[in-house]
Amino acid sequence: MAEFWEWLGNTELAFQIGATWLFPFVESLHVLFVVTLVGAIILADLRVLGRMALDEPLSVYVRGYVHVAWFTFVPAVITGLGLFISRPAGYVDNVAFQIKILLLVLAGLNVWFYYRSEKLQVLRRQKVGAGLSLIFWLSAIFAGRWIGHISG
Repeated sequence: MAEFWEWLGNTELAFQIGATWLFPFVESLHVLFVVTLVGAIILADLRVLGRMALDEPLSVYVRGYVHVAWFTFVPAVITGLGLFISRPAGYVDNVAFQIKILLLVLAGLNVWFYYRSEKLQVLRRQKVGAGLSLIFWLSAIFAGRWIGHISG
């Protein structure tokens, strides 16, 4: 696998992102997309937990923010992959990066369980899912910030 990461890190695109003005540009876009994504998720989770917008119907309120989250999820992943290919070998060995990816997988599984609960209309499971969502997403942000401060 190390050969693949080395090859990926030596591509022209990886060089252009890692060695030019593109890295801070892509990183800034990534931050903007992640902030919008996680902000929408936080607002939806807080509504599920009964902490805000109680006069709004739960499904309508949450669905609106879920659309924003999905709209920003794809560009957040694309920009994240752009950052990753600039030094893939360094990232895969980075503990903070590994924790971030684990947290994102857990957040994704949590979304799947949430929608399964929504179809069953089990509010207690939805509330647990919303609480876990807050933990997973906010922890992923902290792990992401640590990536540049921990060597692989």
